[in-house]
Amino acid sequence: MTIKLGIDVGGTFTDFVVAEDGTPPRIHKTLSTPHDPSEAVVAGLAQIAAAMDPPRSVRDFVAGVDTIVHGTTVTTNATLTSTGARTALLTTEGVRDALEMRRGIREAQYDNRYTNVVPLVPRARRLGIAGRIDRDGREIAPLDLAAVRAAVQRWRDDGVQAVAVCFMNAFANPAHEQAAAAIVRAEWPEAYLSVSTEVLPAIRFYDRVSTTALNAYVGPKLGHYLDRLVERLAGVGFGGLLLIMQSNGGVITPAAARAKAALTLLSGPSGGPGAGLHYVAALGRDRVITTDMGGTSFEASVAVGMPLVKNDGEIARHRIALPMLDIHTIGAGGGSIGWLDDGGLLRMGPQSAGADPGPACYGRGGTLPTTTDANLVLGYLDPGYFAGGTMPLDVAAARRAIETHIARPMGLSIEQAAAGMYRVACNNMAQGVREVTIKRGFDPREFPLIPGGGAGPIHGCTICSELGIPLQVVPREASVLCAFGMLMGELRHDFVRTFVTRLDAIDWDALAARVAEMAGEGDRLLADERVPPARRRHALRLDCRYLKQYHEVSVEVPMHAIDQRDAGAIARAFHDEHKRLYGYTLEVEGSPVEIINLRLQAVGAVDRPEPRRERRGDADASRAVKGRRSVYVPERDAFAEIPVYDGHALRCGHRIAGPALIEQRTTAIFVSDGFDGVVDALGSFVLHAKGREDLVASALD
Repeated sequence: MTIKLGIDVGGTFTDFVVAEDGTPPRIHKTLSTPHDPSEAVVAGLAQIAAAMDPPRSVRDFVAGVDTIVHGTTVTTNATLTSTGARTALLTTEGVRDALEMRRGIREAQYDNRYTNVVPLVPRARRLGIAGRIDRDGREIAPLDLAAVRAAVQRWRDDGVQAVAVCFMNAFANPAHEQAAAAIVRAEWPEAYLSVSTEVLPAIRFYDRVSTTALNAYVGPKLGHYLDRLVERLAGVGFGGLLLIMQSNGGVITPAAARAKAALTLLSGPSGGPGAGLHYVAALGRDRVITTDMGGTSFEASVAVGMPLVKNDGEIARHRIALPMLDIHTIGAGGGSIGWLDDGGLLRMGPQSAGADPGPACYGRGGTLPTTTDANLVLGYLDPGYFAGGTMPLDVAAARRAIETHIARPMGLSIEQAAAGMYRVACNNMAQGVREVTIKRGFDPREFPLIPGGGAGPIHGCTICSELGIPLQVVPREASVLCAFGMLMGELRHDFVRTFVTRLDAIDWDALAARVAEMAGEGDRLLADERVPPARRRHALRLDCRYLKQYHEVSVEVPMHAIDQRDAGAIARAFHDEHKRLYGYTLEVEGSPVEIINLRLQAVGAVDRPEPRRERRGDADASRAVKGRRSVYVPERDAFAEIPVYDGHALRCGHRIAGPALIEQRTTAIFVSDGFDGVVDALGSFVLHAKGREDLVASALD
C-alpha cells in the first residue's frame, strides 16, 4: 500500500498526518525542537511507529513511506528573528540605498515614533557597480566586471555567506546580471547566489531588489536545514520522494526550494486553505474561511473555488513580490502571553512562550500566563488528557501565573482574569478573520469557518459569534489541518514576465511568444520532476490597470483568449474584478486598459488521499458521553456543568446540543451555548447556530 506523509513544523508543535490507502488518516503531534527542527521530525516518526498495532521500528515504518510533503518555518523564523545569512548586494551604481528608501512613502503617517525597518543588507555590504541597461533593454554603459571581481574578493574575506544581484532594468535585458553571476559562481562557488532575473524578472525595482535580497538572506539557512533533514531521513531508511511546501500552496523539490528559498516563507500555513475546501465540499460548498491556531501564531485565509493568491506582501516589514496564498498572520497562538500595557489594559501576544519553556501549565519552566493556561483554568482542557494523556498539565502552575501577572494587578479573581484572556484572544483572532474577508470585499457571514490547529476549535464558536458566522466545520484532523492540506498540494512553478502594452495596441504574436516561453519552461521543470504530459496544466493571469493607475489588478485569463486574440475577454475579466475589489470601473468613461505583467503557473497533478465516508447512523450520541465538567460558557459569563463527549466515539449522524465539549487526543472542541452540532459523512463535526438546521441538511448525505 502507498503511504504518504504530511509534516508541518510549527513554533510549538510538529504535526504529522499519515495517509495510507484504504484507511483513515493517522494523526500525531510532538513538541518542536527550535534549535534543530529535524530532530522533532525524526522523533515524531519514531513515536508514530511505536504507536502502531503491532509496534514497528522507525526504519520499518519509514521504509514503507512513498512520499513526504514537508512544511517548514525555517525561512519565516530566520526573517522574523533577523537570524538569516550575512548577505551582500551587487546593484547598479547610484541606487544601492533602495532597500532603505523603499517605495519613498511614509508607511505610518500619524506615528511620529515610527522608524524604518533595518535592511537585511547593511549599507557597507551594498555595492553599486558601473553599467546601465535602459528600460527597453539597450545597454547604455558596459558593466564594470573588474569591480564585481574586487567585490567578490572583499566579501569573501569579510565572511559573507550570500550574494544578491539586482541591476536596474534587468527584467528587460538580463545580460549584466548574468555576467556578474557568472563571476560569482566561478570565483566563489560556495556562496549562496540570488539573481533577480532568476527569482523575479519583473518591473518595479524596489520590489525586485527586496525580494532578491530576502531570498539570499534566508537561502543558506534553508539549505542547511534541508541538508540536515535529508541526512536524518536517510539515517532512518527513507528512500522515497521528499517535497517541500511553498507559499503558493503547491509543492517543489528540495533542489528547487534551495534555489528559491523565499518561496517557502509561508510554507507551513499554506496547506490550510486547500484542506478547508476539501472538508466543506462535503456540504456542497466551494468557499471557506480557514484558520489555523498553533502554539505561536494564528493564520486566516479565504478560498473561493480555490485558495486566493496575491503577488506581493511583507514579512517582518520586508517586501516580497512572489506569488503566495493570501494568508493573514497574527501573534495569537496557544502560547501567546497575557500582559498588561502601560494603561493597565489586558493584552494577549504577540509574544509567545513557544515550545520552550512553553505555557506555565506545561511544567517546563514557564512562569508567564498564556492562552493555553487560561483555557485550562476555564475547563476547556482536561489536565489528564492533554495530548492523549501523554503530557499532563499543571493546573496549579497555570492558576499561579494568571494570578501573579493578570488577576491580582487587575483586582480580579483567577477565573475572571482567565475569561478576560480568552475573550481578548478570541477578539484578536476575529480581527484577523476580518482582514481576509471584509477588507477583501467578502462578507464573512456567507462563509463556513474551519477552526484549525490544536487550540483553534476551543475558540471557533466565540469567533463565529463575534463575526455573525452561523456555520463552522471542525474536521477530525483539525489539529493537524495544514499537514493534512499538504498531502493535497500539487507541483507548482510560477513564472512572470513584464509586458507593458495597452489592450488596444497589443502585439499578439509577441504576447503569445512570451506565454509560450513560460509554458515551455514550466513543462521542462515538470518533466524533470517526472510529471507526465497528461497530468500537466497551465494557468494564465494578467496584471492589468487603467492607464495612469499605479497599482494593478491580477485577473485570470483563459489560454484560448490569447490564441483567439480576444482583447474583449481580457477587458471584461479586468473590469469585473476591479468592480468587485473597489466598487467601480472606468469602463463607461472609456479609460484604456493596460497590461503590465504576464503570470503563468505550471501545475503537475499529484495523487490525493481519497476521502473516507461513513454511513449515517442514529442521532443519539449519549453513548459517547464520557462525563461532565465545569466549563466557562461565554454567553452566560459563568461556569456550568456540561457534557464531555469522546470525539473518537462519535459517528455520522450523531447530534450534539451546546454547550458541550468534544475531546480528541490532539484537540478539544467547545460547542458554545449558541451552537448545536452534527457529525457529517467525512466524520467532521459540523456546528451551526441554534435553529439553523437548514445549514447542515447536506452534511449527512
